[in-house]
Amino acid sequence: MQVEMDNKWETEGANSNSNLMRVLIVDDEENTRIGLSKLLSQEGYCIASAADGQEAIEYLQEEQWVDVVITDLKMPQLNGLQLLQELARNYPQIHVVMITAYGGVESYLEAINHGAFEYINKPVKLFELRSVLRKIEEQLALP
Repeated sequence: MQVEMDNKWETEGANSNSNLMRVLIVDDEENTRIGLSKLLSQEGYCIASAADGQEAIEYLQEEQWVDVVITDLKMPQLNGLQLLQELARNYPQIHVVMITAYGGVESYLEAINHGAFEYINKPVKLFELRSVLRKIEEQLALP
């Protein structure tokens, strides 16, 4: 397993007992993982990342307290829709945000119908992602 944070959450001043929202970023593009990790960490979120859906599932089997999974749609091994279905079955409390450079109406509808909280086209705009995460925070009633 190659989860980048090696079961450590990255954020300024946060620890594993923190009440900050925990976000798992899943994308096969390393630059996207690193970029989103840095940006969201600076926003105060606890961040971990995985290179594909299979790594994300392995991570969740070890570290089950995750509030949000931000996942790419197209990835090797276990793609974003397959990951979404797996999360809906085994981790229904986790909110899933789908991101993709290959957005279309069909994939949007499929993601939403399988339980995605939101669907964002790449390149991801920070203000759009921030807005989605704030909505999730409101639902979770986190400070």
